[in-house]
Amino acid sequence: MQKSHKLALVTGASRGIGKAIAKRLAGEGYNLVITCSKDSDNLIETAREIENDYSVKCLAKVVDAGSYEQVDALFSDSIFEENTLDLLVNNAGISYVGLLHEMTPEEWHRVMSVNLDSVFYTCRKAVPMMLSSHAGKIINISSVWGNVGASMEVAYSTTKGAINTFSKALAKELAPSGISVNAIACGLIDTAMNACFTEEDLAAVIEEIPADRIGKPEEVADLVARIAGAPDYLTGQVITIDGGWV
Repeated sequence: MQKSHKLALVTGASRGIGKAIAKRLAGEGYNLVITCSKDSDNLIETAREIENDYSVKCLAKVVDAGSYEQVDALFSDSIFEENTLDLLVNNAGISYVGLLHEMTPEEWHRVMSVNLDSVFYTCRKAVPMMLSSHAGKIINISSVWGNVGASMEVAYSTTKGAINTFSKALAKELAPSGISVNAIACGLIDTAMNACFTEEDLAAVIEEIPADRIGKPEEVADLVARIAGAPDYLTGQVITIDGGWV
């Protein structure tokens, strides 16, 4: 990796919001480590696109962010010994749509693991690196459902609400060390996660959004870049991007 560039880690970066974030940060001159748990082909292709288009280095790693062992192994890579980690973007996440009483314990714990435990695991490894340089930024991708809750998405809402509070608490813990922590609460964004909804369902939701449209992953990515470049005094915030919906 080129030491003249800052280094960012983006989880869940093979598609959608994570991919858009990785490409936006590459455009800002960041070298990147990007991860996903399953879609290795898309992840590798994303890394190839980034290196070709932005003249930065991009390391692709297949990592289940909900596994501490795999996250620990990721941070054992030499890249983190040779470079300072400047930015951590926790984007990995899955959803479950259905009635709570029909959800199995295994499904519940999987949502908790991927969406919430992963944030703890990556922060636990990243924070000591940032403390050593007395600088760094952590951005956790959340959801408006973490602010208000959603019927049929209780587990998902629970994890996102926890991420919001986690971000506020960790921000207070790390502010004296010059490290900022913020969350972005996304509204309806055009990603594969929404493929489970019919066109009619989506149209009904869009009618409720004052901006009268679905958000774009690139808009979330732009907000990430802006927060990454903001003063350290911006910390402990849950910033909502939802077209005025919630």
